[in-house]
Amino acid sequence: MINLFNVIIYIIAGLGAGLGTGLAGLSAAAVISPMLITFCGFKAYEAVGVALASDVLASAISAYTYGKNKKLDIKNGLVILAAVVLFTVLSSFLASLVPNTAMGNFSIFTTFFLGIKFIIKPVMTEKNKIDSKSTCEKIIQSVLCGAVIGLICGFIGAGGGMMMLLILTSVLGYELKTAVGTSVFIMTFTALTGAVSHFVIDGMPDFGALLVCIIATFLGARIAAVFANKATAKTLNRATGIVLAVLGAAMIIVTLIQKL
Repeated sequence: MINLFNVIIYIIAGLGAGLGTGLAGLSAAAVISPMLITFCGFKAYEAVGVALASDVLASAISAYTYGKNKKLDIKNGLVILAAVVLFTVLSSFLASLVPNTAMGNFSIFTTFFLGIKFIIKPVMTEKNKIDSKSTCEKIIQSVLCGAVIGLICGFIGAGGGMMMLLILTSVLGYELKTAVGTSVFIMTFTALTGAVSHFVIDGMPDFGALLVCIIATFLGARIAAVFANKATAKTLNRATGIVLAVLGAAMIIVTLIQKL
C-alpha cells in the first residue's frame, strides 16, 4: 500500500534538492537524506544512496543546461574532479574520528551561512578571473582546491557541494554561473560513483522512494538551471542566497526535530 505521507516527503525533498542543485550546486544528499531519515524512518546508508542516485541526473541536466549557455569549464573541472576523488579516498579513514552529528551539522550550517553570504556579499563579476591566469597556474590552483574539497569530503563526510561553490568563486575566481556549472559537472561523476558504491554494498533501496526522488530532483534542477542562466547576476545571487538560507534553516529545524 502506498504511503501518501512518504510520497509527499519524497516530492518535497526532491524538489528542494533539485532547486539547490540547479541554482547553487548543492548536493541532493544535504536535503534528501535528513528528510528521509527524520520523516520516513529510512536508515542513514539507504537514505544517502537514494540522495546520491537523485543527484546524478539532476547534476547532469544542470551541467548540460549551464554548458549549453557556455557557463561550464570542463578542462579545469576534470582537473578538480581528479583531485577531489583522490583526496577524498586518501582522507576518508579520518571520517571515523568525527561524530555523525558533527558531519551533518557542518553541511547544514555551511548551506545556511553560504546562503546569507550570497545575499549580503554577492558575486557580481560577469567575467571569470581564472581566464587571465596561465595554464600552469590554473592547473596548480585547481589541484590544490580539489585537494581541499576532497579532504573536507573525506574527513567531514559532507559539505562538498557547498565548499566547491565557495572555493570556485572565492579562490579560483569564477563568476557565479560558471562556478555552479562546473560544480554540477563534477558532482555528476562523484554522485554516480557514490550511488553505485552504496547499491553494491547495501543493495537497491526502496524503489518507490528512489523513483519519486529522482524525478522530483530532476525537475527541480532543470527548472532552477534554466532560471539561473536567464537571470542577471544580482537576481541569481539573491535567489541562490534565499534558496540556500531557506534549505539550511529547514535542515536545522529537521535536525532539531530528529533530536527530540
